[in-house]
Amino acid sequence: MKKYIYSLFLFFTLLSVSAQRYSSSLADYEAYKAFRGKPLSDKFSNIESVKVIYDLRKQKMYYFNSKLISLHYDFVTNYLHYNHDLEVFNNENYSNTEKNRDFLLGNLNHIKGTDKWIFELAASDYMPIELIERFFYLVKKSTFIGDNLKFYLNNPEKMEWFRLEKFKIPCVKSDYIFNELKYQEVVGGTNVGILKQYKIKDLEKTKPNPDEIVILDGTPDILPNVRGIIVTELQTPLSHLVLLGKNRKIPIMAYTQAFTDQNISRFLSKKVELKIEVDTFFIKESTKKTALKTNSKKKKLTIDTTITNLVDLSKIPKKGVNYIGSKAQNMAYLIAVSKEIPFKVPENAHAIPFYYYTKHIQKKSISPLIQELLAFPKKDSIAWINNQLKKIRDAIKKESIDPELISKLNLAFKNAKFKNFRFRSSTNAEDLDDFNGAGLYDSKTGIMGDSIKTFEKAIKQVWASVWNEASYNEREIYGIDQHNIAMGVLVHRSFPDELANGVIITKNIFRQNFPGITVNIQKGENSVVKPEKGEVCEQFVAYHFNSGTSDEDFDVDYTSNSNLNNNEPLLSRTEMSRLFMVSKKIEEKMYRYWRKNAFHPVDIEFKIVGESRDLYIKQVRPFND
Repeated sequence: MKKYIYSLFLFFTLLSVSAQRYSSSLADYEAYKAFRGKPLSDKFSNIESVKVIYDLRKQKMYYFNSKLISLHYDFVTNYLHYNHDLEVFNNENYSNTEKNRDFLLGNLNHIKGTDKWIFELAASDYMPIELIERFFYLVKKSTFIGDNLKFYLNNPEKMEWFRLEKFKIPCVKSDYIFNELKYQEVVGGTNVGILKQYKIKDLEKTKPNPDEIVILDGTPDILPNVRGIIVTELQTPLSHLVLLGKNRKIPIMAYTQAFTDQNISRFLSKKVELKIEVDTFFIKESTKKTALKTNSKKKKLTIDTTITNLVDLSKIPKKGVNYIGSKAQNMAYLIAVSKEIPFKVPENAHAIPFYYYTKHIQKKSISPLIQELLAFPKKDSIAWINNQLKKIRDAIKKESIDPELISKLNLAFKNAKFKNFRFRSSTNAEDLDDFNGAGLYDSKTGIMGDSIKTFEKAIKQVWASVWNEASYNEREIYGIDQHNIAMGVLVHRSFPDELANGVIITKNIFRQNFPGITVNIQKGENSVVKPEKGEVCEQFVAYHFNSGTSDEDFDVDYTSNSNLNNNEPLLSRTEMSRLFMVSKKIEEKMYRYWRKNAFHPVDIEFKIVGESRDLYIKQVRPFND
């Protein structure tokens, strides 16, 4: 009987602990683990989080089970008898004063696998410094963490206070978290394949089989045609690898220890199932079939070669996609939008139509090489194909260009304020709804009157990039008929004085069903989409918390700051707010031009230029997520 009573007591004790919703303190890590959950945002993949509330009226602290209760508002309404609606709750409890607040709201975050503990407020919380410091010490006093606790500066306002040395508590920036990242979901999903390991330099001569999942010791310039990819370098969320990976719809992840992790090494040369999630991944042996996708039906592309004049993009060309390509057509749309919304577009924008490219490649030194490549039956011979592609590129660059084209360019830019012009690809196989072609083709600079960086040389280099290994291979994988590829060229002034450049996606890619835009930006002309090894760009999400429009209601949540700018913000709050307003307007306008029935996010490239820090929008295309 005693044994039964003891067992019953133990059962109800365990039941009580498992069902516990909140506590006034956290005595140890086990107590924290009982309440931990995932942060609402996926901006970091190595964070576990417990939500915390301090009731100002009752002077009580609450740490609550973040797996069972996902929002602060849910907790106060269901457990603390709060009876106002969400809008009132947000306006009063995220305000810049204590006057109308009922609660202090925060998150106690832990970087998994470390002794780093971070106290964080919502980026939209305007809590004054005195309250932040009071809240910080209340958390420190009621937990086991002690001096390991740091306050995270996640928005421009808090970073400015820190710069002015207003805080009296230990503060950290995003690099404190970012430097601990070892794993990153690039493209989530599951697939089955043979696990193989390659060095990047091996890919120049070795072609992985399409039934493989590959581990690479860096970031490849050309994505191999495989069933999954593991790289050892962390990625910028909007890099070309990420965008092409989403296009491929194959699971891709970054794991800095992939080459040395024995738990992975033991699966090499075995058939495995790879599952990639936001905060973790799984690899296990599998007997599932690896059915390979085949593109039996080639996707035909449209080429209109009847247009023989330069196209002035200050007027929207009719059906220009068919003769100048999507990128140039979209530039014409951007120029039209810029007349209604305050942003700049690259000056002197024109397009060279497909006509001149198709005429050039019909020459006897070029056309047979292309025909020989496209008729070649042994598609797996990577060495032969790459050699043939090089022959084609060399032949395109060697042949003289139609002098009439150069004359037309010189005439068009005769009275331009600029001498340096950027020549950019605008094929019929990029910037499409389902094929973005990110990073596949080349852009080059030509200088008017220069004997070395000539217009002719720049144009031929862009044309030749149709036959880059990366562009050819991606079209093959996607099933595009290589006979129908055509290159138009978008031409506009170049930007030797850019202060920063970046990419915007007009959605919050880190948090589902939450407003915002996602921005990656880097100092100067250093690339966001193809960063050099060791470079970290600035990343943030910007949004209007209560769906407002004023700067006062505008919020920014940092994921990282540029290590090329001493981890200081590259943009002012006003510039970020303007970027948000402009990008959302562009999204709205573009979908009218594209005649889409529903709004989807767009991918925008921008620059900050000159002493006046002008905002230039240089590209827009659909975002394929």
